[in-house]
Amino acid sequence: QVQLVESGGGLVQAGGSLRLSCAASGRTFSSLAMGWFRQAPGKDREFVAAITRSGTYVGDSVKGRFTVSRDNAKNTVYLQMNSLKPEDTAVYYCAARSQPWGPITGPGDYDYWGQGTQVTVSS
Repeated sequence: QVQLVESGGGLVQAGGSLRLSCAASGRTFSSLAMGWFRQAPGKDREFVAAITRSGTYVGDSVKGRFTVSRDNAKNTVYLQMNSLKPEDTAVYYCAARSQPWGPITGPGDYDYWGQGTQVTVSS
């Protein structure tokens, strides 16, 4: 079992930055594939970024603005969000998967989820 707790969400003006954190517990963190998703009201959950043993990946809608990283010593994964836009407004979720290999862009690819943190970008 893995527990995930996100933090760092909030209200920011367009063009600003936020860094989300996701603290994991319950399993060897370094062995987990980690992902970030977001969900806006009335929309499907959208892949944002992931970090695995193979490298880092970001979705097309955030490429060049968002980066994902991890600190295995702190059991934490980060999502650095720059040049934020109003359309980035959503609840952001951290996800983890025990299997280090495989697809990483679908919500069904992950075993564990955090409770989510709200990000609101004002215009």
